[in-house]
Formats: sequence, structure tokens, C-alpha cells
Amino acid sequence: MRPPLPGRDKSKAQTKAKTKAKTKAGTGPTRRRTSAAATARPKAVPSRPGAAATPVTDAMPSPRAARREAILAAALDEFSARGYEAARLDDVAKRAGIAKGTIYLYFRDKESLFQELVRAMLAPLIVGIERIGAVDMPAAVMAERFVDLFVGEVYQTRRQDVIRLMIAEGRRFPQLAEFYYREVLSRIIETVRGVLTRASKRGEVPQALIEFPQLIAAPGLIAIIWSGLFERFEPLDVRKMMLAHAKLMFAPGRAL
Repeated sequence: MRPPLPGRDKSKAQTKAKTKAKTKAGTGPTRRRTSAAATARPKAVPSRPGAAATPVTDAMPSPRAARREAILAAALDEFSARGYEAARLDDVAKRAGIAKGTIYLYFRDKESLFQELVRAMLAPLIVGIERIGAVDMPAAVMAERFVDLFVGEVYQTRRQDVIRLMIAEGRRFPQLAEFYYREVLSRIIETVRGVLTRASKRGEVPQALIEFPQLIAAPGLIAIIWSGLFERFEPLDVRKMMLAHAKLMFAPGRAL
């Protein structure tokens, strides 16, 4: 029998040592990662403005949902820059980084794209208004909450661009104005009128406000128009102006 070669035994021992080291290196961190993943808690984030924190996971939106959001964001930029009539789907597609034909997989035409943009941008705001309106509280307190909602969720966001678009384009495109009234304004007016009716029964607001709830929205429209035309000449403290308006509307002795 031939004696074992020293070099061969040494090579085998080194191979076994390396394999053992790799196995330990691979299993240790894996167990730690699994343990961390098992004990991790989902983050709590607000689901809507004013809503309580709701546990959610870190799941990313699907590619289809992400592409739809990209189209809506590009549409808002294009409509804001060119107006509804001059905006082209070709340019929306370029902004979104997609082919024009891809838009038709999500939206029927330019009008349906605009309508869905209005829904996506303003539906959460309407829900917030309706939630505030569902709570019975003094009119002055509720007015302050409405003001904070408007300033934080409209005036300081791109939602004011959507409202500005409707002011500019609604007269030339009555079908868009009708859609906006049906989907947005009618729901807000109904909520505000309900709030004013309850406040009137407590003697907090004039009866005339129930008939003309549009008066409540007047300073908000002024703020949006002012910001687009005159803000650079004379900055406007929107919250302070709206609170001053509410104080005038709901001041003691005004319930006539």
C-alpha cells in the first residue's frame, strides 16, 4: 500500500475548513434576519388628513398602479401649464415617460383623464370635509377646522391647481363644470348646509347662510385667485383672512 501524500491530506483539510466557515457565515446572519423580520411591526401612518393612524405594510404599489399615478401627475402638470384645451395626450405621455398608446389602457380620452384627475385629487378632501361636518360642535370651532383643512390640504398643495383650472376652463367646457359640480361642489355644499342648519338652530349663525352656503367658501376662492395673480405684489395670510371671515360670519348677535 502506498503511503498517503502529505499535500493531498493538507488540501482536504483546508477544503473542509473553508466549507465549515462558509456554512457558519451563511447561517448566522440568516437566522438574525429572520428573527428581525418576524418581530418587526408595521408602521403606523395617517391614511387621510385628520384620520387616525392605520397600520400598513411597506408593500410597494403594483407597476400598473404606479404607472397610472405617473400619468395623473403628468396630466396635472400639462393641464396646469397649457390649460385643458391646449393640453395634448402626446405631451402627457412624454412627461410620464410612456408611449401615447399606454394612456388609453387607463383612460378613454382626455376628458376622462381630466375627470379622474379631479377625483383622485379632491376625493380625499371631500371625505375630510364630510367627516368634520358629521361631528356636532360649536360653529366657531368647526369653522376653524375647515380653515385648517383648506389651508393644509388645498392652498398648500397642488389641489389649488385643479380648482384654478376649473375656474379658468369651466365656462368654455360646460361638461367639465357639470362633472365638477356633481362630484365635488354638490357634496361640499350639502355638508356645509347641514352644519349651518344645526348651528342656526342653536342661534349661532344667520338664517341667510343656510340659503347661501357659498358665502362660506368665498375667502377660499379669493385666496386661490390671489395667489395666482397678486401674491408676488402683496402676500396674503390665508389662514388669518379666513379666520377673520369666520369670526364675522359667526359673531354673537349675527344669527338673524
